[in-house]
Amino acid sequence: MIEISVDKDKLVFEVLGLDKLWSLKSRLAIPLDHIEGAAVDPDPAMGWFQGVGLVGTNVPNVFKAGTFIQEGGLIFWDVSNPEKTIVVDLDHEHYKKLIIEVADPAAAVKLIQHAIS
Repeated sequence: MIEISVDKDKLVFEVLGLDKLWSLKSRLAIPLDHIEGAAVDPDPAMGWFQGVGLVGTNVPNVFKAGTFIQEGGLIFWDVSNPEKTIVVDLDHEHYKKLIIEVADPAAAVKLIQHAIS
């Protein structure tokens, strides 16, 4: 799971618990002007043949964490409970998207949209 906070001109995505081990990341800090938007996605593509894993862990339809090549770019994943997933679209970043699990998807999207507006 990921915890999101605003730090001046950046959004900070803190990877919690054992997810740090599975995703091989503990924190991402993204400038606000590199975030295009965010949306709730309770049905992310976690099945078989859904991208190529570079670094991380993938148990199809159960758990996906780490860096994957998908949709023509790098995508960071950290999802074990799809119903709590949001997608954060990025521009001018290493990752094209963040597909992450958060405690409250609606509140997380609202926080991101407010921060970038």
